[in-house]
Amino acid sequence: MSSLKFLIEILIIALFFYSKLLPYKDKLNPQYKTIFDFFNSIFSPIFNFLKSFVKPFQVGVGLAVDMTQIVLLIIFLMLLKFL
Repeated sequence: MSSLKFLIEILIIALFFYSKLLPYKDKLNPQYKTIFDFFNSIFSPIFNFLKSFVKPFQVGVGLAVDMTQIVLLIIFLMLLKFL
């Protein structure tokens, strides 16, 4: 397994944990907050870039889902397939 594939796999796992912990980031222990902040520094610029292309998906009246995390996951999975 190439190191690039391994890095993408780590990023996929980190993206999952990031999405689960984002609402609770202020309650994290200092040890985990540091790790969260590291991955936040990676994902935030990517999400900000993707938001200019990917609009939220309307799922109800006044309710929309941010699709940037799903798009990033699809990009990571496609990279894994073609590397």
